[in-house]
Amino acid sequence: MPVLQVLRVFCDSEGQFGSPLGVVLDGPAIPPARRQPLAAELGFSETVYVDDPDTGQLRIFTPAAELPFAGHPLVGTAWLLSRHLGGPVTQLSPPAGSVPTWTSDDQVWIRAPLAAAPPWRLHHVADATAVDAMTEPPHPDQDADQFWAWIDQQVGTIRARVFAARYGVPQDEACGSASMLLAAHLGRTITIHHGSGSLVQASAALNGMADVGGRVVWDHECAVN
Repeated sequence: MPVLQVLRVFCDSEGQFGSPLGVVLDGPAIPPARRQPLAAELGFSETVYVDDPDTGQLRIFTPAAELPFAGHPLVGTAWLLSRHLGGPVTQLSPPAGSVPTWTSDDQVWIRAPLAAAPPWRLHHVADATAVDAMTEPPHPDQDADQFWAWIDQQVGTIRARVFAARYGVPQDEACGSASMLLAAHLGRTITIHHGSGSLVQASAALNGMADVGGRVVWDHECAVN
């Protein structure tokens, strides 16, 4: 029976918080027609099915849709594959194309073209307290939206939340691709205090690219069918 590995991606410095991620390393054991329903049953913001660990070929599903690219699933899967394969992983192959990955200190990073990211809408909020207080988007049609505010503009720290009902995720604890878009929009390196306590690092890169990274921890595993 296939095994689901559950990780938390974009944890804080103590290994707390982070966005849950489900990864099935034996992706071919889950038939294509079963993948979307299983992702909906699991309820994580994303579930990954690895079809070839050696090449990093994989597919990403939210509870409501398949995505060609997403940040937190790729950061988490790179971390897990490096442990499964017993060595560093240098690239992953989601449907959007090759994504380089690397580890710096205790953080796993990826780099990808911004054009591959879901079409998040970014909203600058007056202050971080207002972001803290948000439990839902201001308008029901804001179903793929990041709300952010500066904590310290000089240092580059930000408070953010993402609401993603379009993808079956009322609120995303820590969204990597939205963070990449925000770093590119601001043209700088940022540290985002995301969701309930997660920590996302993101940087603008050249040629329409951006980087995102953070800490990953293993949570638990369970059988799926």
